[in-house]
Amino acid sequence: MNDRLLAEKAVEMMNFSYAPYSHFHVGAALLAKNGTVFTGCNVENAAYGPSNCAERTAVFKAVSEGVREFEAIAIAGGADGIVKDFCSPCGVCRQVLAEFCSKDFKVIMINGKGELKTMTLGELLPESFSLD
Repeated sequence: MNDRLLAEKAVEMMNFSYAPYSHFHVGAALLAKNGTVFTGCNVENAAYGPSNCAERTAVFKAVSEGVREFEAIAIAGGADGIVKDFCSPCGVCRQVLAEFCSKDFKVIMINGKGELKTMTLGELLPESFSLD
């Protein structure tokens, strides 16, 4: 799957977001090395702590199905479900990605103009906490 299609899938996933508190809808599409795409959206909770980000939802879905090797993730997000700017993963999501992905893992972000911005996980989290 190419980066554009993965990003478009992330935008689609924003429609499933449950964000009644922040009104910031996020969708993610995670590409496994075996070619499977796992999707996710953010799911909020009134207590905030139990909330889950789109990226972690996608990773946890994949891991729960026995998949632990990934190539890339696309992320789209915006207030009231409207993509304007690039949306990067939060720090917790970066650390979860670092648990399963190499430093050259691609993080693809899309903005409201349809432009893609790609960074590696190593660029986003240069000093991750890991088994190493």
